Amino acid sequence: MKNFTLLLTGLFVLLLGGCIQDKCEQSVTYITLLPEYISFDELRNTRAKSEAARELENPGKMYFYNDFIFISELNEGIHIIDNSNPSAPQRVSFISVPGNRDIAVKGNMLYADSYVDLWVIDISDPTSVSQVGREKDVFPYDNWHNGFVGDPALGIVRNWHEEEVTEVVACNVSFPNRGGVFFATVDLAANAVNDFGAPSSEGNFTNATSPGLGGSLARFTIIGENLYAVTDEELIHFGLNNPSNPSQNGRFDVGFGIETIFPYKDHLFIGSQQGMFIYNISDPASPTFVSEFVHARNCDPVAVEGDRAYVTLRTGNGCPGSQNLLHVINISNMANPSLITSYNFENPHGLGIRNKTLFICDGDAGLKIFDATSDWGLLDNQLEHYQNIQATDVIPLPNDILLMIGADGFYQYDYSDLNNISLLSKIEVKR
Repeated sequence: MKNFTLLLTGLFVLLLGGCIQDKCEQSVTYITLLPEYISFDELRNTRAKSEAARELENPGKMYFYNDFIFISELNEGIHIIDNSNPSAPQRVSFISVPGNRDIAVKGNMLYADSYVDLWVIDISDPTSVSQVGREKDVFPYDNWHNGFVGDPALGIVRNWHEEEVTEVVACNVSFPNRGGVFFATVDLAANAVNDFGAPSSEGNFTNATSPGLGGSLARFTIIGENLYAVTDEELIHFGLNNPSNPSQNGRFDVGFGIETIFPYKDHLFIGSQQGMFIYNISDPASPTFVSEFVHARNCDPVAVEGDRAYVTLRTGNGCPGSQNLLHVINISNMANPSLITSYNFENPHGLGIRNKTLFICDGDAGLKIFDATSDWGLLDNQLEHYQNIQATDVIPLPNDILLMIGADGFYQYDYSDLNNISLLSKIEVKR
């Protein structure tokens, strides 16, 4: 009897083992991100070309130069807009530049990133541009998103798309490991406009050799014969003595989480997720670290005027931290910047300052304009609040015209009379 019981027990274990090995499976359905690639051969065989003007669909950075506005269509190219009449801007053409996000212009040359490369484009004729140069492998690969990593052997990830996947796995597997986070949905546009400007110069815009102006979210800026660009960790210097063939003269470690660059006189103010870095560029090819203003980890564009730096911190869309603030910083001693005061905002993005008039893009809370003559009581000195719009970045021009870009369009305001700021025009995003 004892032997019979052992035999039955052994058979049960064998049957159970067979079930675990052959039968115990489960069907798991989940949402994953899959990469879409552009091969290096395809990228290197692509050149900038002029196309018919198109509508804005997913606008990113903007740049002003010599009565023209350049607006990046994220990852696709650049809109050229004739702004000789700000009340009636006219779309001129579109330049196809795959992987574009940042723009800078000097003379007749437009400098644009194309994924990992820097393109040089002759815009003498805005309706028929020509690519005259390409610097390869300047910028780092961006093959990562939300914990998922693309295969560099297949090229550069041009986009990520959601896909529902059903997979049969063993019972003891709760969900498949795909090198990232298991999730139900993801906002693919989360970092679309992050996500990177600054007035490039205080020059004469009628001078064909002067650079133009960028917004506070820019990663490119031009000063004299020098183009500066920031990556997530580095500051890169290019000499522009030969405008069609920029020379990469140096790469400088800055930190991590680098986001924006803003030039002011002989200094660069670099915004990062951990603080604001100040670099001296008296020797343009050899930027030297001066100081750092540390703040809580958040997204961080910077704008500067006189002895004041204005820094916005925001949450959401990939930005760490929990604060939505404006910092007012005393930079009269560049070696020792100090916080004067802070103000709460809804979700501040880009900003601009000109002649003590401060422009804050407060995300979905709209555009807010303040008299910043005094550091104190700023919120009580609000001049205007444009609501029911999405505000991302601004460029205040010397002729008292404000350029503003947002997810819903490109706006221009006349602020020559601060008691009567008025909307001049809007180019809407295609719905």
